[in-house]
Amino acid sequence: MPLTSEPLRKLGFLTIGLFDEADPRQGHESTLQIIELGERLGFDSAWVRHRHLQYGISSPVAVLAAASQRTSRIELGTAVIPLGWENPLRLAEDLATVDILSGGRLNPGVSVGPPMHYERVKDALYPDTADAEDFSFERVRRLLDLVRGEPATDFSGTEGFESFSDRVQPHSPGLGRRLWYGGGSLRSAQWAGEHGMNFLTSSVVKAEGSEEPQDFAEIQLSHIRTFRAHHPDGDRARVSQGLVVIPTDSATPEQRAKYEAYARERTPRTATPQGPARLMFAPDLVGTSAEIAERLYAHAAFREIDEVAFALPFTFEHDDYVQILTDIATRLGPALGWRAAV
Repeated sequence: MPLTSEPLRKLGFLTIGLFDEADPRQGHESTLQIIELGERLGFDSAWVRHRHLQYGISSPVAVLAAASQRTSRIELGTAVIPLGWENPLRLAEDLATVDILSGGRLNPGVSVGPPMHYERVKDALYPDTADAEDFSFERVRRLLDLVRGEPATDFSGTEGFESFSDRVQPHSPGLGRRLWYGGGSLRSAQWAGEHGMNFLTSSVVKAEGSEEPQDFAEIQLSHIRTFRAHHPDGDRARVSQGLVVIPTDSATPEQRAKYEAYARERTPRTATPQGPARLMFAPDLVGTSAEIAERLYAHAAFREIDEVAFALPFTFEHDDYVQILTDIATRLGPALGWRAAV
């Protein structure tokens, strides 16, 4: 098995937090229990996805506020909050509040662009300003400035019995260094680097330039190198990779069959770029921890990073996630040179 130049330093996982419409509490409770399990297993971070008008977590900041009170060490992230749905000033207040409550463990990941199905939701989301909203990187810059303590107003001081601040309160000094951009293009990688953010890569990238067949790993590698080339920290700039991995070491025969069928159904989308945006999807990695480790060591982008947030599949059961996380922490992580946090 080929070796990377550095052992895996940080091991995390990502969950969508699905729930049943008739009983949403159970699904949210399952997500919190999975995060608690992650801390017990020694994971460095737990991340939640963001889904609006679907049966997944619509308010990740609120969920992570709850998780912050049920854990004490594990870092808590969002991957990612689409800022088209958010007011940067209000979001900055929420993020800072949860970061304070967690003891400085929050890692907010964000992205830009119009909300999904914007033409169908804009009248509910922005009834008066839909055509004037700016969904460009400027929205991220506003959030960055507000989180990092730049003035939000030209007024501060005392008015009657009340005191006012000109910047977001509470202010959490370290939070600005823990902001991540979730990107899948060269443009987003460069912008995130130029603005001193951290960079989240996932199992989806944009095939740019040549119409010839392209390799997912090489595209992702180009994004990582572009990001670091434009970041003040250079090669030390933080990048986290988020592929879907499903170790089967302790899985039952029924679980293995389900996992393999899940990956097989999703494999056709990995063959060629998909849709007008020419999105490329990475294959899901299913097998023993030794088999997955070998495939990761052969992955050009994985060899360039020392942090991961492996994505849990969308539609599995709670017990499946327990098995997968346990195998990742006790078998796959160590095979990648990782040591559990204590």
